[in-house]
Amino acid sequence: MNKAILVGRLTRDPELKTTGSGTSVCSFTVAVNRRFKNAEGNYDADFISCVAWRQQAEFLAKYFAKGSMVGLVGSIQTRNYEKDGQRVYVTEVSCDEIHFVESKSQSGDSFQRTAPQAPQAQAPIPSFDTNDGFAPMPAADDDLPF
Repeated sequence: MNKAILVGRLTRDPELKTTGSGTSVCSFTVAVNRRFKNAEGNYDADFISCVAWRQQAEFLAKYFAKGSMVGLVGSIQTRNYEKDGQRVYVTEVSCDEIHFVESKSQSGDSFQRTAPQAPQAQAPIPSFDTNDGFAPMPAADDDLPF
């Protein structure tokens, strides 16, 4: 099984590119803190290369920016190519899922929205009867939803 799950911050703004065949691709790096502090009392970070394709690449480029906290799920892939007569080896996480990890206010307004969202009214929370642990259902003209 090959599954990588990461939570970290983008080290730079994502840059959306398109392949010759028209496929969207975005290469980026995520800084992921290690679980334990070092001798100086600070957390070290690993800088992990990642790549997103198609809709995931477009989503990342549209809503995330440098410093944004991102959660991603993918698989580790290796590839190699030759450059100037030297063999170059690359290990990266190919992203299957990309998720928001913090709210817009926590991220310092680092991601964009295409349209403002209207505030939603919250339904009142029913009070629970402490005797039986069940909440009363509101009366609804004897109409059953099924």
